[in-house]
Amino acid sequence: MELFYNQYGDSGPPLIILHGLLGGHGNWHTLSRTAFQQIARVYAVDQRNHGRSPHADQIDYPTLAADLRTFIDRHSLAPAHLLGHSMGGKTAMQIALSYPDRVDRLIVVDMAPRAYPPEHTALLEALARIDPREYESRGAIDDALAEDVPSWPIRQFLLKNLDYDGETYTWRMNLDAIRAHYDDLTAALPEGASFKGPTLFVRGGESDYIAADDMDGIRARFPAAKLVTIDGAGHWVHADAPDALADVVTDFLAESADTS
Repeated sequence: MELFYNQYGDSGPPLIILHGLLGGHGNWHTLSRTAFQQIARVYAVDQRNHGRSPHADQIDYPTLAADLRTFIDRHSLAPAHLLGHSMGGKTAMQIALSYPDRVDRLIVVDMAPRAYPPEHTALLEALARIDPREYESRGAIDDALAEDVPSWPIRQFLLKNLDYDGETYTWRMNLDAIRAHYDDLTAALPEGASFKGPTLFVRGGESDYIAADDMDGIRARFPAAKLVTIDGAGHWVHADAPDALADVVTDFLAESADTS
């Protein structure tokens, strides 16, 4: 599968960025264009069934990790730094566990390797109830979505998934496959494998995605892991506290340069 990506910068070590569920590479445009391309050659990737990458029936973490292994090999990026948020964080963890020789340093933003409750089921069902082809404007789709999703910021995030060809709106993501395999995307990563390389977990101080009792499961798989909390940020750390996250990530990657 040929994944879509945007590259920022042409020097420094490769840094691959993986978005979360229903997101895309554009979620990381500002940080990629500003802070990160100053220290790395950045590849912001659309995972399968998201953004401009191809659609397929299957989506789970072994498959997503295999896609990224192919991407790394095709572009001769190994070993690359990986940064993943939420679902992208689990993909990044799975790559490090399954293909550790492809990974230099691992950064996971607000996600643990455990199973999570199906908190997005209602959101996915709300999206499925809307056929964008039946609407003549983005505003009309927003109004229809507001009946089930009252949060304006969440709707604006979801509406980034709209495509428009000049006549018709469609969903860019493969909603059917995501709904069919949502249980696979909330599942825990397997135990038994480990990645011993430098690993940074970043959590939002207002988020409950990484709890204190998650650290045992994290360190069983990532024995060199360290945890940093960014106060005042929720699950969307890169949106809530972009400067603080940029500082944490660049400091962590600078450690790699200092020891090389």
